[in-house]
Amino acid sequence: MGVTKEEVEAALNSKLKPSHLFFEYVIFRCGTSFSVEIVSEEFEGKRLLERHRLVNSAVSEYLKDIHALSIKKTLTPAQWEKEDKSEAAK
Repeated sequence: MGVTKEEVEAALNSKLKPSHLFFEYVIFRCGTSFSVEIVSEEFEGKRLLERHRLVNSAVSEYLKDIHALSIKKTLTPAQWEKEDKSEAAK
């Protein structure tokens, strides 16, 4: 059985309480693929690998049914704000 966008979104919201969550959801013949961009205070003081582990842990019950999970960005709110301001200045 496939994983739904709502299930993944609920798991990420419940466990990481993001201030920003964006993900693309694509269904292929071979399975379901997600691309995730997430901003959370849970990432404060953590290295990139630790942040990715938190995301994987949040959706661990669904990983066996996900064909691909691409974690694009894992930012703290301060990093997100800084990135947002630099994009606006362009």
